[in-house]
Amino acid sequence: MQRDSQCGGKLGINIVENKDGALVYLSGRVDIDSSPAFRDRLLVLIESRRAKRVSVDLFAITQIDSSGIATLIEALKIAHAYQTELRLQGLHDDLLRLFEFTGILSLFNGSSQTIGQSGGEVV
Repeated sequence: MQRDSQCGGKLGINIVENKDGALVYLSGRVDIDSSPAFRDRLLVLIESRRAKRVSVDLFAITQIDSSGIATLIEALKIAHAYQTELRLQGLHDDLLRLFEFTGILSLFNGSSQTIGQSGGEVV
């Protein structure tokens, strides 16, 4: 199942679901204006209990601010409560360095190892 959403031209959200989970492809900017819509979409996936794993692909993200990071951390906490695995993938360049430096990546993936391309499996 595919669902597409564009939030004010800033953030693109494309969700692909299958029997085991969901992959959330993001593009553009996750900021104070777009993170509430992203939060709502992500929490619907987690709270529906249909997905045992939700992966968020950040490969096409051009900018993320503290509200976007807070949204990811909040979703992780809620995912744990619903026994859903929330993972990040597609981190690259500055975004990868930011998530590694702050320790956020290890919260999601258990280690600082990840892929640099979208669509691949996170280690």
